[in-house]
Amino acid sequence: MRSPSTLPAQTALVTGATRGIGLALVQALAARGDAAHGTCRTAPGPGPATWHRADVTDSAALQNLGQAWTSPLDLLVCNAGIYPGRGGTPDRGFPAEDWAAAFAVNVTGVFLTVQALLPALARAERPHIAIIASAMGSDARAPGGSYIYRASRAAALNLGRNLAADLAPHGIAVGILSPRLGPHRHGRRGRRARRGHFDPEPAGALRRARPCRYGLLRNHDGRPIPF
Repeated sequence: MRSPSTLPAQTALVTGATRGIGLALVQALAARGDAAHGTCRTAPGPGPATWHRADVTDSAALQNLGQAWTSPLDLLVCNAGIYPGRGGTPDRGFPAEDWAAAFAVNVTGVFLTVQALLPALARAERPHIAIIASAMGSDARAPGGSYIYRASRAAALNLGRNLAADLAPHGIAVGILSPRLGPHRHGRRGRRARRGHFDPEPAGALRRARPCRYGLLRNHDGRPIPF
């Protein structure tokens, strides 16, 4: 089996790509020789990528992006996400507006992005969707706290598994990935994540994946994470 670096060049689109995980992915894809595209809400990010202005909570902007995308799209990475409500307790914190914002970006934004880019994905020979999620969305790992983020990531995991079931007959593979984090910030009111190193290989490995009925939540090194 060939490594991602020896596979033919592809066209990839990463949402929320101006910093953090999204920017690392765009840079890694471009370094492999892929045609890397990224979305931005305001100013384009650095690095060798083609930028498209689109907020994942703006369905009209996403539909416009999908309609303008006339070439095949090999890989769609749904990376845009926010992490509100840090440090709250059950008796205080976690306001309703934070719940609405998190689900709008982390869940609805994923679906709207996939829906808008489905025609472009359908034109590719072996299309793949990667949903960047988190082990914090696993029901098997529930130590408490971070209710908004955990709930939104759990919903995104469920969404990804059901998309995998529905899109497999159309030849579109869906993977749900929990990346290893480096120094970065989540979008909007997020804080700096813990230090480490982001390993973009799972997104590259998706290029070899075959469509399957059930999406899998995988760690940064490819190991399955219990739901």
